[in-house]
Amino acid sequence: MAEMKDAHIVEIPVDEEHQQKLSCALDTITAIRNHPLMEISQSPGHLLLLKLWQREEHLFARRIALKESRLYSIKREIFQFCCFFFIFHGFFFNILFTSSVSAKEHHTCKKWWIPSIVSVSTSLVFVFLVQVKLYRYWKVWRQLQRERNDSRALTRCIQELRMKGASFDLSKEPHIGRRMKSSSVEIKCKPLTWCSQYLITICLVCASGLVFPGCNFILCGF
Repeated sequence: MAEMKDAHIVEIPVDEEHQQKLSCALDTITAIRNHPLMEISQSPGHLLLLKLWQREEHLFARRIALKESRLYSIKREIFQFCCFFFIFHGFFFNILFTSSVSAKEHHTCKKWWIPSIVSVSTSLVFVFLVQVKLYRYWKVWRQLQRERNDSRALTRCIQELRMKGASFDLSKEPHIGRRMKSSSVEIKCKPLTWCSQYLITICLVCASGLVFPGCNFILCGF
């Protein structure tokens, strides 16, 4: 007679630590499924919008880098023109002083206006070149500020899209290219702003104005 064997059920004890790990794993899986990026990956419209905005953000970064490099090169050119301006007048006045001291006759005093005109004409050329570079500098600087503002607006929209996920409104657009209306205070301060931006040109013009009587003083004063 076959003996019937009792079936035994073995219970594996699960302590609290394993329960907590299992609960954390389940919470992690649920959080991943409900994460906004997961929602975006499952929504073709939101995923396409995110890729387009990321590509545009990359283009903004490239344009900003190019404009910053352009500003640096313009500042270097302005500095070189200013150095050439003072080096030229240093050599010019040195030659005038040497000629006035070595000349035995005083007929050079009668023709003092010739070197003055040469010096002033050369000074005006340098002033014109510096002014052109300054105008380009501030033009690129304003473009750079607009690029940075547009890039920040686009970055805020990308962050909002990543946070909201599928609930993000696809009709929303970043405020790119919009400028605030200038206030009356900015209009009143516009001359001061212009003077501060072109201070180098003003200084060079003042220095050029001192060249004309300076030649008379060097040739006729000694």
